[in-house]
Amino acid sequence: MNSFQLAMRVLRVDRRTRTSAILTAVGVAVATSLVLLLASLPGATQARSQRAIWQDTYSYSSESDQPQRAAPLLMAATKDYSGDREIVRVDIARTGTAPMLGLPPGIPRLPAPGEAVVSPALGKLIQSAPQAQLGDRFGTLVDSLGPDSLMYPEQLVAVVGHTPESMPKTAMAADGFPGKQAEPDPLLELLAWVGVIVLLVPSLVLVASSARLTAARREVRMAALRLAGATPGQVTKIVAAETALSATVGALLGILVAPALQGLSTFVPWDGGTWLASDFDLPLGSTIAVAIAIPLLVVFAGVLGIRRVLKTPLFAASAHARKPLHWWRLLAVPVAGAFFLFAVTQDNASLPMVMLGLFLLVGSAAIIGPWVTSAVGGTFVRIWREPASLLAGRRLRDDPKSAYRATAGVVLAVFTGSMALTLLPSFESMAGGGRTFKDNVLYAEADATQAQQIAGRANASLTRYGITEKAVSVGQVYLATGEMGTRSENLNRAFVMTCEDATKLLRVNIGGSCEQEPAIYSRAGINPAEYRVTAEYDKAGTPLNPKTPVHLFPMGDEDTAGTIVIDPALVPAGVTPERFDVLVPTTPENGEVVRTALVGAAPGQEVGSRGLHLIGQQQELGDLRRVTVIGLIAAGVLAGCSAAVATAGSVMDRRRTFGALIAAGTPVRVLARALRMEAALPAMVATIGAGVVGIGVGMGLYSMVEKDTVVLSPWLLAPVVLGIGVALLGASVSTPALKRVQSEPLADE
Repeated sequence: MNSFQLAMRVLRVDRRTRTSAILTAVGVAVATSLVLLLASLPGATQARSQRAIWQDTYSYSSESDQPQRAAPLLMAATKDYSGDREIVRVDIARTGTAPMLGLPPGIPRLPAPGEAVVSPALGKLIQSAPQAQLGDRFGTLVDSLGPDSLMYPEQLVAVVGHTPESMPKTAMAADGFPGKQAEPDPLLELLAWVGVIVLLVPSLVLVASSARLTAARREVRMAALRLAGATPGQVTKIVAAETALSATVGALLGILVAPALQGLSTFVPWDGGTWLASDFDLPLGSTIAVAIAIPLLVVFAGVLGIRRVLKTPLFAASAHARKPLHWWRLLAVPVAGAFFLFAVTQDNASLPMVMLGLFLLVGSAAIIGPWVTSAVGGTFVRIWREPASLLAGRRLRDDPKSAYRATAGVVLAVFTGSMALTLLPSFESMAGGGRTFKDNVLYAEADATQAQQIAGRANASLTRYGITEKAVSVGQVYLATGEMGTRSENLNRAFVMTCEDATKLLRVNIGGSCEQEPAIYSRAGINPAEYRVTAEYDKAGTPLNPKTPVHLFPMGDEDTAGTIVIDPALVPAGVTPERFDVLVPTTPENGEVVRTALVGAAPGQEVGSRGLHLIGQQQELGDLRRVTVIGLIAAGVLAGCSAAVATAGSVMDRRRTFGALIAAGTPVRVLARALRMEAALPAMVATIGAGVVGIGVGMGLYSMVEKDTVVLSPWLLAPVVLGIGVALLGASVSTPALKRVQSEPLADE
C-alpha cells in the first residue's frame, strides 16, 4: 500500500480526519479564489487604461513633441460634464497628409467635420435631454464607439470631427493613435498592491489554519508509525498525500468559484464606472501558478507540523513540552519597520521596494506574535488563579505557536483597518481648493486673442437660447514688489475686473467694500508706491500710480486669502493681460444650457467650475471609502474564519484532554471560557501593537503622496475593539465543539 492509498484509507475510516480534510478544502477554496481576484487587480487597472489610452493627450506626446509640425492628425482631449457626470471629449481633425490611419479597437470610423462618434451611454443621454442642454456640443451623431474603446461600459465619450482650421491652438500634431502599452494609475496601482498584500497574508493564514487542523492528532498517529518502524520519508509522504488531497480539491474548487467572485467585482464602481468581466482575466500561467503554489503551501505547512515526529518520535508520542521561544523574535518588527521607513523616505520611492517593506512588516507579525502570546500566557498564569484563566494561560505559554494561530488573522485585520483609517481622514483633509470663482461660475481659459472671440460667441449663443446671463472675459496681471530676478521679488496675481463683477463672480467677501471710483481691492494692506504691474512674471512691469486707492475686504475662505482685484481703469498704459478667463454665472435651471454655449464657443478648451472640482474630489474619496470598506469586510471575514477554524482545530487536537476534564466533572462553560480567553488575551495585546504599526505604515504611505501632517481621528481605536470582538466571535465555536466532545463516549479516545 503506497502513501496515497494509506491516506485514502485514513480518510475513509477516520471521521475526524475526514472532517478536517473537508474544512481544509473549504479554506483552500476561499483563499484560492480570493488570491486569484487580488492577483488580477493590477492587471485590471492596466486593462482599463489600455482601452482608454487613445483618450489621453499625453499618450501622443512622445510621437508629437512639436505641436505645429506637419502631421496627418490634429487632436485635443478635454473633460466636459453633464450634471456631475464626466464626459471625455476628443476633438480631432485629419490634415490630409496621410490617406490611411490605423484606428484603435472600438472606434468604427473618424468623424468628418461637424460629425461626432459617441459612446452608447452618451448617445442615450443626448437623446434623453433637450438639444440645447447637451446635443449642440457635439454636432451630428453618425456612429457609436465599441466597448473596446471605453475605460468602462458606461463611460461618456465623444469623438468630435473638425477641419484643421477650426481646431484649437492647443491641438497636438500626431502621426497616428498611440500604440504603446498603457500604465495604470499610480494611486490605483498603489492601492491594488496594498490590497493584495494586506489581504493575501490573511488568506494564507486561513490556509495554514485549515492545514493545521487536527495537527496534534496527526502528530501522534505519525509518531506511532515512526516508532513502529516507518522511515521519515515514508511518514512525510503519508502526510503530504493527506494534505495534498484536500488542498488540491480545494484549489480546483477555488478556481471554479473565482469567476463568480470576479463577476461580483465588476459591479464595484471605481473612477466613475464599473468594469468589464475580461478586465479580471489572469494569464493562464498565473492561474496555474496560484493553483500549484497554494496546495504546495498547504503541504509544506502540514509537513512542517510533523518535524518533531521526524526528529524525536518518542517525545511527540508522549506530548513532550515544547522549547521556549527566543527573544530575538522581538527584533522582527523593528527591522522590517526600518526597511519600510527607508523605502518610503527615498526621493524617488520605488513601489516594489515599498511593497516589499510592507510585506516584511505584515510577515513579521507571524514571528513576534507567538512570543507575545507566550509572554501573555506566562503573565496570566502568575497573576490569575481561576480555573479558566489558568487553563488559558498554560495553553498560551506551553504552545504559543498554535495559540497565536487563532489570533493571526485578527492581528492582520486590525493592522489593515488602522492603516486605512489613518489614510482616509488625511485624504479627506486634502479636499477643497479649486479656482477663486464661485461654485456656480463656469470658466474657460484663453489667451488675449481668443478671450473676446470666445466671450462674443458665447454671448451670441446665450442670446439665442434665451439666457440673460452674459460671458465676461477677465484678465490677470501680477502686482510685483522688490527687485526683479532676486529673492526680494514678490509677485501677487490680480484679477482685472470691476468690483461689481468681482462681487458676482468671485468667492470673496468683497460686496460691501465696493466704491464708486476705480480701486484695488485686497484682504491685506497694499502700498501702491511699492508696486509695479506686469502681465508676465518674468517682465519688469510698470509702476502703479502711488495715489491709487486701495480698499480692504473682510476675511473669507482661507484658500482665497491672497485674492486681489484691480479695476481695468487702473492698469497702467502699455500693460496688456495675456491670460484670461471667460466667465459665466449659472443657475440650477440654466447650468447645462450655459455650458453648451461656452463649450461651443471654446472648442478644445476645458470648461470647468469649482463645483465640479469639488464633486470630482468627493467621487475619488467615495472610491477610497468603498474599497476600504470592502477590504476591511474581507479582512474581517478571513480573520473570523481563521479564528473559528483554529479554535475548532484546537478542540479536536485536545479532544482527549477535554474529554478527561469533562469526565472528571469540569463544566463545559469553564472550558469554553478558557478557550475564549485563549483567543481574547493575545488578541487584546497583539491588536494594540498591530494598530500602532498600522498607523505608522499609514503615515509612511501618506508621506509618499502628501507632505502635510497626517490627520488622526478617534476612530483609530475602532479596529482594535472590533478585532477583539472578531476573535471572541471566532472562538464562540468552542462551545458547540465541546458539547460534541461531551456527548461522545470517552472510551473512543
